[in-house]
Amino acid sequence: MPLIEPVPLVPVPDLGRVHFIAVGGAGMSGIAALYADLGVPVSGSDQNDSATLRGLAAAGVTTYVGHDAVQLGSADTVVVSSAVRETNPELAEARRRGLRVWHRSAALAALMLGRVGVAVTGTHGKTTTSAMIATLLTSAGADPGYVVGSPLLATGHSHRLGAGETFVIEADESDGSFLQYPANVVVITNIEADHLDNWGTAEAYAAGFATLATGDTVTTVVISADDPGAVALTEAVRAAGKRVITFGESAQADVRLTGIGHDGRGATAILAGPDDAGPLTLAVPGRYNLHNAAAAYAVGISLGVPGSRLRAAAAEFAGTSRRFQPVAEVGGVRIFDDYAHHPTEVAAALTAARELVGSGRLVACFQPHLFTRTRDFAAEFGRALALADLVVVCGIYPAREDPLPGVTGALVAQAVPPGVQVSYVESISEAAATLAGLVRAGDLVVTIGAGDVTTVGPQLAVLLAGSPR
Repeated sequence: MPLIEPVPLVPVPDLGRVHFIAVGGAGMSGIAALYADLGVPVSGSDQNDSATLRGLAAAGVTTYVGHDAVQLGSADTVVVSSAVRETNPELAEARRRGLRVWHRSAALAALMLGRVGVAVTGTHGKTTTSAMIATLLTSAGADPGYVVGSPLLATGHSHRLGAGETFVIEADESDGSFLQYPANVVVITNIEADHLDNWGTAEAYAAGFATLATGDTVTTVVISADDPGAVALTEAVRAAGKRVITFGESAQADVRLTGIGHDGRGATAILAGPDDAGPLTLAVPGRYNLHNAAAAYAVGISLGVPGSRLRAAAAEFAGTSRRFQPVAEVGGVRIFDDYAHHPTEVAAALTAARELVGSGRLVACFQPHLFTRTRDFAAEFGRALALADLVVVCGIYPAREDPLPGVTGALVAQAVPPGVQVSYVESISEAAATLAGLVRAGDLVVTIGAGDVTTVGPQLAVLLAGSPR
């Protein structure tokens, strides 16, 4: 898939009627809802019915299940995601008519026009960090607008128009679309090779972040002081004349974390900024979430919010959907769900889970995402999964990709080091039953992956409810 090229932006009111293809997706639905909030005539289609589609209909969006050229109606602008292929009948019709066709990133960027844009990017942590920023600014009374990649558990929504001057977005680096955004503040959580099917090389991938951080509209860059990829970029950003605020555990960090720990439920640390220092207490676990919170704090102080208010607000963050989200506790077995789909993310999720597991076993159910990523990182996934005591690996969730010869989830299962009990199931439909036969009271189960592995936890809970541990 080629990288997305930025296009000139048009203010939202000037787009006419807007039709979204694949409107039920996490990246599209929030944008469509905000367009409707602004009074734009909005329609959209998706392959399957869903609660998201029904929610959009209730918000005034004309929705369709399935794709048909006639559903474009009198649209002036058509919005697509990277997953929509040129063979889609609605996209083909839009091309035939010569309509304005925008990638979702352009539609999102148009919402930022006239506001102070905060773009959060990085290989890992984008969703949680952008959601934390939205939460902290909201608590501080800034009333930001935002579109993030997953609903906030506290509100059930991934988007808000807001009336304040700030607009926060999650900026996806996978397809290069993060270069579309007219950001004033850029957050870079980390840089580690990924999405090489699009970028080609790790060097090209890293160079994309440099282009973003030194863009003409950017005034401030909030960047990790600990991540090697981010550190390698920092001096070039300073040399470009940007204000840089670093965060992390490094002694040189502008926003520094020390005294890291956990309280059996969430994560704790001492956070020190330029004019503030004190305890940071999160309701979500994991060292990585403390780093995400430090980045959010850095954004807040860059926008003039007092540090003490930001630290207090951080305690209110309840997490986002599919980011170490509690699913159920049945028969003494606790079940969580996590979106991790890169080896570093899998390791971080399992490390956080280990803090909570107590005397039981840590059980991971992992579904690889994309054939190319599995091909490139099977060995790394195996090593990350070794942090669990027992592992179930499922077949690959293909998403936008076609199969590759010889690339299956079994590559990951085979890469898990000796000493860890591993089971492999090709079909996700077998995962819950397999887990039910393995777990016992006291175990903590994490379902992990960016695909439909999220359905396994609820299915497991049902099976365990009917089978006393």
